[in-house]
Amino acid sequence: MSEPRPIRVGFVVHVMQVAGAEVLVRETIRHLGRVIEPTIFCLDSIGSIGEDLLKQGVPVVCLNRKPGWDFSVSRRLARESTTRKIELLHAHQYTPFFYSAFAKWFTRPTPKVILTEHGRHYPDVVAPKRRAFNRLILDRCADDVNACIGFSAKALSRVDGFRGNRIYVIENGIAFESYGPAPDRAALRVQLGLDPAKRYLIHVARHHPVKDQAMLLHGFASAAAVLPDVDLLMVGDGPLRPDLERLTRELGIEQRVHFMGIRKDVAEILRAADAFALTSVSEAASLTLLEAMATGLPVVVTNVGGNPEIVRAGIDGLLVPRGDWNACGNAIVKLFREPGLIETLGANARQRVFEKYRLEQTIAAYFELYQRLAGR
Repeated sequence: MSEPRPIRVGFVVHVMQVAGAEVLVRETIRHLGRVIEPTIFCLDSIGSIGEDLLKQGVPVVCLNRKPGWDFSVSRRLARESTTRKIELLHAHQYTPFFYSAFAKWFTRPTPKVILTEHGRHYPDVVAPKRRAFNRLILDRCADDVNACIGFSAKALSRVDGFRGNRIYVIENGIAFESYGPAPDRAALRVQLGLDPAKRYLIHVARHHPVKDQAMLLHGFASAAAVLPDVDLLMVGDGPLRPDLERLTRELGIEQRVHFMGIRKDVAEILRAADAFALTSVSEAASLTLLEAMATGLPVVVTNVGGNPEIVRAGIDGLLVPRGDWNACGNAIVKLFREPGLIETLGANARQRVFEKYRLEQTIAAYFELYQRLAGR
């Protein structure tokens, strides 16, 4: 018997840049390349990941959305979907779903439409008219609604107005085997230009207000006074970096905080560290958090969004209130001063990811969904 024809899936995103939803799309295509026939539709621009996939032969179509609500996007998406005989439109996040829902009406044959919700805005407020429109119109256009974390699934219902009884969770996952403790951390630190005699707290994120690095720096400044052998590694870049560097000077910790910029060896830098911190004001299911935990690092995270679903307080890491830099500083001190705490929480964190947040589990769940909707 011949093999079943691959399922034609159109992935609809904002921009194929380095972010959680877009990385998931890339990994889905990489793992399911033989059983799906993918096309990526970008609302705004192709992005760095999109350019890489184009070179690998994956079709990437930019829909060139104009500012505001550009309904011509749905017409272009429908035309492309009809030409390519798309069976499933998998929209990642609300705006791509909005345009996919309207494109569905003009595509022949009519594709199934999937909404996958990822992060949420903070503060998370939706106008009553939009909520009513979602409930009466858009919810009926979706053949499947899911989210990457329970927090986002609940927001789709409570805030956006989608039917809660149909929304379920497909947890984000990472390539677990790519992460793990370093066999020789001191040697790795020398290789990376770090001090093998120091201990390191690491933060990996774009420098953006939602990540609230200012809180982390204030908290670390209070902890640094009693932890002379602990430095902070700041991996990433963004518009706030000059302000954050200025803040380290104002706090007198510029010699203890190392801005490392955007790196391609993040996995190695995680292995060189002792603990991880993420102080966002809002967070869904952070892939970087999962990567740190899979490395075996205990974590200090704000008690927001999906963080308390991923991190069990006092088991895998320590949770602190949003914006409370004093609590953050105390948590850092507790982590580095309490004997055996880093090792215990780190081992638990790694086991947590292995059991619940492996990429192959995520991909398998999406493929099962594609098969069901495509009638395979």
